[in-house]
Amino acid sequence: MTQPSIAFIGLGNMGGPMCANLAKAGFPVAAYDVSKAACEAAREAGAAVAASSTDAAKAAEVVITMLPSGKLVLEVLSSVLAIVRPGTLLIDCSTIDGASARKAHEMAAAKGAASLDAPVSGGAGGAKAGTLTFMVGGKAEVFQRAEPILLKMGKKAFHCGGAGAGQSAKICNNMLLAISMIGVSEALTLGEKLGLDHKVMFDVMTASSGRCWSLDTYCPVPGPVPGAPSNNGYKPGFATALMLKDVRLAQEAAAGAGVAIPLGEAAERLYAAYAEAGGNDMDFSGIINYLRGTGRGKREMT
Repeated sequence: MTQPSIAFIGLGNMGGPMCANLAKAGFPVAAYDVSKAACEAAREAGAAVAASSTDAAKAAEVVITMLPSGKLVLEVLSSVLAIVRPGTLLIDCSTIDGASARKAHEMAAAKGAASLDAPVSGGAGGAKAGTLTFMVGGKAEVFQRAEPILLKMGKKAFHCGGAGAGQSAKICNNMLLAISMIGVSEALTLGEKLGLDHKVMFDVMTASSGRCWSLDTYCPVPGPVPGAPSNNGYKPGFATALMLKDVRLAQEAAAGAGVAIPLGEAAERLYAAYAEAGGNDMDFSGIINYLRGTGRGKREMT
């Protein structure tokens, strides 16, 4: 069976590897990004490079976007919808606010296009390895059409509900991730001060009730998990700026729903302080340095 032609718009730390995995899987991919270096990397991975987002999308059956904000998603979508054919499948993998996601679905429907919001979890490592998890909002039949494509970029794809449901699931997940990373970092920092070895703490907690992804897969201290950013100078990974964006989206959603999220609010304050202290472009797991008061992004101790 012939693979559908894909336009991939947005080739950053996440989008670049995702685009590369589609090209490696045999899909004809036209890629575009404002970064020439990102475009060249896509070319080397087997994608054709387009001169603009509309140039990429003009002959595509599927258009995938991976962009940093809802405003930019809607701007790109407006241009793309002016030239794509009815029935084109639009998949937005960006993490954006729910209102923008729902607006994107409305714009697509008005032009006769199918659409999904499909943000991802797994970070840059998961994007490269093709092990991402997709949280998808939109019609069930559209999800079924998109699922084989999503599973060439990831390991799991969940249909979470109607328009915007993928974004809702993503911000809930990432709020929990932010909270759990702070908890793991506090526990490891306390252990250090009590004279415990990192590896001993890691072994104890991964075999006990404190076990979680922030510890066993993304440990914020160097050593126990070789592939974690803590072993690479806290280079992202998943940058603090992006985590801060996500916990702020969670706060906006909670305010709109009338839900109290005191730990989510505390996480937002701590990540904002870490970003301000120099950790904005570091991996979010580097929050441990803020809590310790050591290294780049350290908290000033009083």
